[in-house]
Amino acid sequence: MLQGKRIALLVEELYDEFEFWYPKMRLEEEGAEVVVVAPEKKVYKGKKGFPAQADRAIQEVKAEDFHGVMIPGGYCPDRLRRFPEVLDFVRKIYDSGKLVATICHGGWVLISAGITKGKTLTGFFAIKDDLVNSGANFVDRPVVRDGNLITSRNPKDLPFYMKEIIKFLGEI
Repeated sequence: MLQGKRIALLVEELYDEFEFWYPKMRLEEEGAEVVVVAPEKKVYKGKKGFPAQADRAIQEVKAEDFHGVMIPGGYCPDRLRRFPEVLDFVRKIYDSGKLVATICHGGWVLISAGITKGKTLTGFFAIKDDLVNSGANFVDRPVVRDGNLITSRNPKDLPFYMKEIIKFLGEI
């Protein structure tokens, strides 16, 4: 269903393994090419210590070469948002109307990229105040789609999150 689609999956230290590997495998099962992108091309460890190898450093990729970007949770979003190149990449994908998907704490990257004002979003309950203070409308639902932004709360919501992402990618 997603043959020819190319998705950037961001990673940094202390990523949530479920929120990284489940989406990666589901997209690949649907025929998409998933490119793991990080601040550096190296191995990153998840919260439980499971490794993820970055295929490309952020400086090696261009937003126009992708149909979307996905940001897993854990503590990796707090690290990712410290890199201007990551924020620029996410903002360019968003501005071009392509998929920008986050789960759990991933909303922190959206906030730092300046793309949350006036948007209806969800995320892990601990970042609710951050999202609201950035101008977003926070709702407590398994998955929320507002334009080309798709957000979800936690690993339990992954089936709903991935169905919405696959549907979106199938439409573009």
